[in-house]
Amino acid sequence: MRIRVLAMTVVFASLPHLAAAQDAPVSQAFRESATSAGKRLMAAAEEMPADKYSFKPTPAQMSFGEIVAHLIEGNDYLCGLIGGEKAPARTKVTGASSKDELVSELKETFSFCDQALAKVDDSKLTEQLPFFGGKTRSRANIMFVTVGDWSDHYSQSAIYLRLNHLLPPTAKKAS
Repeated sequence: MRIRVLAMTVVFASLPHLAAAQDAPVSQAFRESATSAGKRLMAAAEEMPADKYSFKPTPAQMSFGEIVAHLIEGNDYLCGLIGGEKAPARTKVTGASSKDELVSELKETFSFCDQALAKVDDSKLTEQLPFFGGKTRSRANIMFVTVGDWSDHYSQSAIYLRLNHLLPPTAKKAS
């Protein structure tokens, strides 16, 4: 009986250490989402012809180039915030910048995201971070916002591609 109690005590005492040693499922899922989103968004940016980067469905909407420029700024801000790293200094791009400049910087920002998110683990998901409008949000909340933002802008990009008679990357058959 004493051995069982002692064994149970050792097991329960080591649970926090065992849990800490395991993978961080939420952070790992987020990194996988970042990788997938990066591939989709970069493929969409490459698919749109350079002369269509000024395309916008209505005057009230962003142009395709403005979407890419917005993603560049957002990636640096959000991935830096989540990962606790300062984004590298970049040449300022706008929606009117060339396709080559925008695609190149978009790729750089997703590389920065990979680097900044590599060390994120589940131990600090509840940590409060400064966010837009002087508010604070948990790291987990900002991770969800980021995934939503990437999904929103991929959807937007896919629509712009279709309106220009092009298939979005996720609609193409795998070769």
